Amino acid sequence: MRVAIVTESFPPDINGVSHCALQTAQHLARRGHQPLVLAPAGAHDCPADNDGTHPYPVVRVPSLPLPGYPQVRVALPSRRLAATLTAHRADLVHLASPFILGVRGMAAATRLRVPAVAVYQTDIGGYARTYLGTGESAAWRRIRAVHAAADRTLAPSTAAARDLAEHGVPRIALWPRGVDTARFRPALRDPELRRGLAPGGELIVGYVGRLAPEKCVELLAPVAALPGVRLVVVGDGPSATGLRAALPGARFLGRRTGDELARVFASLDVFVHTGPQETFCQTVQEAQASGVPVVAPAVGGPVDLIAHGRTGLLVPPGDSAAVLDAVALLAESPRLRADLGRAGRAAVAGRTWEMVGDLLLDHYAEVLAERTGRVAEGRAA
Repeated sequence: MRVAIVTESFPPDINGVSHCALQTAQHLARRGHQPLVLAPAGAHDCPADNDGTHPYPVVRVPSLPLPGYPQVRVALPSRRLAATLTAHRADLVHLASPFILGVRGMAAATRLRVPAVAVYQTDIGGYARTYLGTGESAAWRRIRAVHAAADRTLAPSTAAARDLAEHGVPRIALWPRGVDTARFRPALRDPELRRGLAPGGELIVGYVGRLAPEKCVELLAPVAALPGVRLVVVGDGPSATGLRAALPGARFLGRRTGDELARVFASLDVFVHTGPQETFCQTVQEAQASGVPVVAPAVGGPVDLIAHGRTGLLVPPGDSAAVLDAVALLAESPRLRADLGRAGRAAVAGRTWEMVGDLLLDHYAEVLAERTGRVAEGRAA
């Protein structure tokens, strides 16, 4: 099967859309299919084909940095997308979090009469509300238009599926995310790293993710002030400077990836996620795979990932006092931390990217069969 993956982000970008698109392309290649990736060019990229980094073509289209958030690139209009889809002779177009480039990918797929699967991954409406204070309705109109044109929309969580349905998006199915349980594992807990982060033997509470307004990391200020606790913040983004001032005493490690990130995860005592706009929340799974007890808001993707009191703790979104209480409870009970950590690891043990990739292939097969059936019916009529 020849699949064109049109994605709003791709490595070296570090975010959920980029990582999921990469895993999808890798799985397709491993299963003997022929993927091609179209993505915005980075700051130092030329719009060019595969540079040899990946065993499949990667085509970059011109882009500009998003004002106020230069880590995010926005694709510019380009004829390269349609020409590339035509040359690839795609059997199916996979749209990863379509909003700018993905909208053009959907239009091209429609012109070429190629089936399209749209993967909903980013709460653009919530971002518009957070960053602009307006535009949420317009964002949802754009989301609804592109997803309604797709043969199927894949939502990462029941909360995301519900949001899509409430905004009039048809043909929704669930498709979760995988986690690398070989990379993220409890055995990587590092005493030397822990001594460097908390030389006084403090309980290490960590946040991992973008440092941006929608993540609400400032809710951790009371945790940072809790006696006997050392707050560790991993990530980068436009809020980094302000958060350093808001969280005095916290250790900011900047951006970490790969095995280094896995070592940090495993060396935490508690992981806390604060953002209320997660359609899935991959860092929760990575913490669980690392055997670390998790605290997260009871909204969006985390609700599917955490069984409260068994595989983690859920707290009301936006409630810094509730976050503090949950961390304090875990600080006082090593046994509870150990129980939640073990149960969290067990809960994600089967959620490999291989399993999730095969589920995606099932969706592809169903979409292709449905499209073939509609074409046959049309001819018969």
